[in-house]
Amino acid sequence: MKIIKISVAFISLLIFQISWSQSTDDVMPYLQDFKSISANNTVTITSYEKEGAHYVYAGGFGGIDIFSLDKEGKLMPIGAQELYKQDGPARGMVAGSIKGTDFLFVANKYGNAIETFKILDNGTLEQVSLTKDTDKTHLGIAITLQLVHMQQSSYLFIGGLEETPGLSSFKIQPDGKLTHVQSMADDDKIFTDGIIGMYTHKIKGKTFLYTGGFQDNGVSSFRVYENGSFKNINNIGDNTTDRYLTGAYPVTGVNLGENYYVIVGHRHHKYYERNGFIKNTDFVYHGDGVSVFKINRKGALVPHFVLKDDVNTKLQGQTRIEVVSVKDKEAVLAVGTRDDASIQLIKLDENGTLKPLNYLETGFSIYYGLRSHQIEDVNLLIAGSNRFDLKKVATYKVLPKIDRGEKVLRHIVNLKYKEEASKSQIDEAVTVFENLKNEIPEIEKIEWGVNDSKEGASKGLTHTFILTFKDDHAREIYLFHEAHIALVNKIGPIIADVLVMDYWTEE
Repeated sequence: MKIIKISVAFISLLIFQISWSQSTDDVMPYLQDFKSISANNTVTITSYEKEGAHYVYAGGFGGIDIFSLDKEGKLMPIGAQELYKQDGPARGMVAGSIKGTDFLFVANKYGNAIETFKILDNGTLEQVSLTKDTDKTHLGIAITLQLVHMQQSSYLFIGGLEETPGLSSFKIQPDGKLTHVQSMADDDKIFTDGIIGMYTHKIKGKTFLYTGGFQDNGVSSFRVYENGSFKNINNIGDNTTDRYLTGAYPVTGVNLGENYYVIVGHRHHKYYERNGFIKNTDFVYHGDGVSVFKINRKGALVPHFVLKDDVNTKLQGQTRIEVVSVKDKEAVLAVGTRDDASIQLIKLDENGTLKPLNYLETGFSIYYGLRSHQIEDVNLLIAGSNRFDLKKVATYKVLPKIDRGEKVLRHIVNLKYKEEASKSQIDEAVTVFENLKNEIPEIEKIEWGVNDSKEGASKGLTHTFILTFKDDHAREIYLFHEAHIALVNKIGPIIADVLVMDYWTEE
């Protein structure tokens, strides 16, 4: 009997390991919730846990929207914070604890300043400091912030897109105020012209900072010292064969076993107008890819692996790479894309090799507004769009991919119009709804009708629209499509009530 028990336990363990492996290789983001924001768009998102509560900060033009977040991915609006000059947009937001006090640091892009906010007990913000650019610092068009904790003090590293680019370090005082430590001007050697991504590794007691140069197309490594000063270690530029660093954009890192990696994405300059703000228009496009660099014992970057974009991946215009989870010597990462308008999941193994997993077409372009967040054992992603017409922030759970088989999705919208709505207004609303099929090709079919039930249980709802989608991607594209947003904005004023339900069914 004991032998049977051991065998059953062994089989159970084996099944668990196989199941976990399959779920790791086949995970996918699934939409959980979305909420409106007051800012004109979302260009940056961060999150923070304070005393067991979880908060999301979505920054855009004009201000920061604040939400609480639960493990189901549900967002609850709790406030908004105005920015310096009521402008912004808020970029490069990072939060952390300094000597026991929680702060949110915000790069005010067009204010050429860094704003420090104290995070209050309910997650709302109180400004405690404003640090403006000077001729000795590089805070102009500030975009990226990196919080670096040393043994005795903490420092804020700052980069941006200004005309005189470079990297700056500030010591963070216990009250949140910033004291300038060092600034290094960009030159022909280092890649700090247009820092949009930064990451820090701590290796055997030493701290190293890595930056991407959007304008000068490369990556650099720096040693950071206890007093907040820093020096350059090595630099790697783009080429036209096996490197994908033109428009270097997001930068993140992972430690797997004894190996330390830096992962760099890019939004190639071909996605911008040549007569725009791109400084060097003499570029070559040879595809899109995510680059992996291995860190040697000196903290230097060493080219290691490239995951190239192909017809099965969504890697065009990478603007954010987030580490979703690290487990058993492998990491799952999420790549947010502006031009593919998707979230692509990829896996990094201990050997530094990237493998594409699944992607979700979000229906909106992601412009630095992607953040991973974990609550207990739940892996979440929070995303926003730079589109001014959308004004939404969305959450996703990263889960094992659901096998839909041959099922299709029915999206049912039941409406009740206001009593004062005229017949012509209602007829126009119906026509616009019907016309969505012509505006959004992902809609397989639309049918509609006026309620004819005699049971008296329709709760006043009069019109039903049934839309059919073939997969999760199609629904996402519909939800956030310009035509759908325009419809909601147009007919919203004459709607008294609405009931929406979705279900999967055999065709």
